Amino acid sequence: MQAGAKLPDVTFHTRVRDDSLGGDNPFTWEDKTTADYFAGKRVVLFALPGAFTPTCSTYQLPGFENNYAEFQDLGVDEIYCMSVNDSFVMNKWAQMQGIEKIKVIPDGSGEFTRRMGMLVRKDNLGFGLRSWRYAAVVNDGVIEAWFPEPGLCDNHGEDPYGVSSPETLLNYLRDAAKQQAA
Repeated sequence: MQAGAKLPDVTFHTRVRDDSLGGDNPFTWEDKTTADYFAGKRVVLFALPGAFTPTCSTYQLPGFENNYAEFQDLGVDEIYCMSVNDSFVMNKWAQMQGIEKIKVIPDGSGEFTRRMGMLVRKDNLGFGLRSWRYAAVVNDGVIEAWFPEPGLCDNHGEDPYGVSSPETLLNYLRDAAKQQAA
């Protein structure tokens, strides 16, 4: 992927709260498409190897959540976190992390991630197929700026983090805003 590329068209199988159901598990299935998430909006998308993993839970997800207002001030409508995890896992992780602003997108089958060219094997960690860590600024379904971590490969011995950090994207957005104002 690179700037200027259109996001792949896929359907995500999500679980959404429906209080009319009552009970302990008031959630129902809802299919959402790439267009549902990205059409007509400028968003930050960041993807990571797995919910509940250390870097994702300690730095990346909280960093985007804590800086949400500044992202909005810089012209971002939404921030999405994606992982090759199912909707149950993504929803529980967001709940346990106290996430209120970031929306999680489950790519349970890895289809979106595969079509982005970011699906990697993490068998060395017992994970199977997962997403390589990356972030992007996406404008109406087209990648405006692309931030993949270096070293994309199967069974990487490390988990690079920095290029896809909230700080990196904020710096990009600040610079873009300055250029637009000039």
